[in-house]
Amino acid sequence: MSSPIIKVENLSKAYQIGQIGTGTISRDIERFWLTKVRGKEDPFLKIGQTNDRSTKGDSDIVWSLKDVNFEINQGEAVGIIGKNGAGKSTLLKLLSRVTGPTTGEIKIKGRIASLLEVGTGFHPELSGKENIYLNGAILGMRKKEITRKLEEIIDFSGVERYIDTPVKRYSSGMYVRLAFAVAAHLESEILIVDEVLAVGDAEFQKKCLGKMGDISKGQGRTVLFVSHNMAAVQNLCSKGLLIENGQMMFQGNINETITTYLQGNAFSNDLLNVRGRKGNGKVKFERIDIYGENASESIISGKDLHLNLKLQNREKISSDRIRLDVRIEDDFGQRLCWVSSSLVDIDPQIVPQNINITFPRNTFNNGVYFATIYMTVDNEVADWIDNAFQIIVEEGDFFGNGMQVPNRQSKILMDFGMRFT
Repeated sequence: MSSPIIKVENLSKAYQIGQIGTGTISRDIERFWLTKVRGKEDPFLKIGQTNDRSTKGDSDIVWSLKDVNFEINQGEAVGIIGKNGAGKSTLLKLLSRVTGPTTGEIKIKGRIASLLEVGTGFHPELSGKENIYLNGAILGMRKKEITRKLEEIIDFSGVERYIDTPVKRYSSGMYVRLAFAVAAHLESEILIVDEVLAVGDAEFQKKCLGKMGDISKGQGRTVLFVSHNMAAVQNLCSKGLLIENGQMMFQGNINETITTYLQGNAFSNDLLNVRGRKGNGKVKFERIDIYGENASESIISGKDLHLNLKLQNREKISSDRIRLDVRIEDDFGQRLCWVSSSLVDIDPQIVPQNINITFPRNTFNNGVYFATIYMTVDNEVADWIDNAFQIIVEEGDFFGNGMQVPNRQSKILMDFGMRFT
């Protein structure tokens, strides 16, 4: 049995909400002297604010992670999944030593190469080649070792034409290409990859997933992978960690982890309290109901599919100022269709609080699909929710004669229609 290469015990991370300092160094020093050394009241408290030192300001603290425990063995590929804001990226930053834990302990054997955000670990003024040597040096590699890998890294990245150009002039896609190539090819025992691969094109994403599979299965190195693409996680990883609200909800076999995520934690009809949404909030999604030909039926391929969106529209904004879009993707992250209210005529006098979207005789194969929804008011984003809900389609008779849509790649709306009421 492999020995643990990463061991996490009672790991917690807290962040302070609001302004921390007083605004000047002299006042910060005065506050420290009076409150920490002499034990007196804070002279810079706001009016009405109390200085209850027994609570340590817990009301102003958010715990991004709370009492997380797990072990990862050498050579394992581990998928870390959860909603936006669950604490996944915070966990990776702690493991990469970008930030330190508030409480708890992390034990790691070996060097870590991490790809957390676009441009992490790169110096913008240095060229691509110089940044390769810089990253290798940070990992503790000698110049000869890096030189031996240099051509392989450049070839994998596909940015050879710009390798002597300062990376501040790279596009985000070029940044990610080079950053992943560096992290994957330099000699580290642990590779940590956050969702940054979503920046790259589909071909490069496939190339990266193949490389991570080779690293884990062929080279015996450990891979930690965060993604909302469940198919990619399932294909690459053997073990899964499910995080919700900063706590470890489930860990085990990757198939069981994904099932737990999809069935118990990922989606709800209630959209009002979804975290990680974007927009100014002038209009907000409140609820989604999904059903087949009638409200009591499940969704069957070849029969009508109905989406009923309830909106929170307190300002009574008229429909001619609103644009609603729904994007549906499969579990590989491939966009299957994109419907928009801009494609249909809507009475401008109607104030939409319930919007019904109908796909007549839907042509989706049986499976699970994911929908992103967003609204604009006067061309400004009012509410945007990625992966807001899932659509589960059961197998059916599309053409009425036993003929099915031939494969997963051909899910096209052949008899497309959309009705807003």
